[in-house]
Amino acid sequence: MRAIKKVRQLIAHEPLNPTAQIFARLISSLVDEVDFSLKDLYELGTSDFQLAMDILQEWRLDRYYMGKAKTFDVAMQALQLNQPKSSKPKA
Repeated sequence: MRAIKKVRQLIAHEPLNPTAQIFARLISSLVDEVDFSLKDLYELGTSDFQLAMDILQEWRLDRYYMGKAKTFDVAMQALQLNQPKSSKPKA
């Protein structure tokens, strides 16, 4: 199971749990692209800390693929602009 799904389940199950609150702030900071206090990560237990590291790794990888997909989309649009217009089909 992907780390992001594990965290979603953890937050949904016990939203007021201190660990869930740390994960909620981490996800929020990633979405909003704002600072997150690393000190908060040190409050997590070992397995939750590793889960936070997995979140960061998945998030970075997903952003890479999103950027790659956007580049592919723009490239395809540019190629379509360069293709000759076909004549209208005869009725």
